[in-house]
Amino acid sequence: MPTVIIEMWAGRTEEQKATVIRGITKAFEEIGIKSEHVQVIIHEVPRSNWGIGGEQASKIFP
Repeated sequence: MPTVIIEMWAGRTEEQKATVIRGITKAFEEIGIKSEHVQVIIHEVPRSNWGIGGEQASKIFP
């Protein structure tokens, strides 16, 4: 049973997250895995908790 964990910045709409979940599930279906066996977990991280090049992402991408 594949489990896909996505780490991304907070702020996506419910519709956008649903689109991501459907797309990932479809990719697994294309290689023969039933959709009911695919789990997708989205972790939304505030930009202030995400570092890039020694800086908070919230300062780089306000």
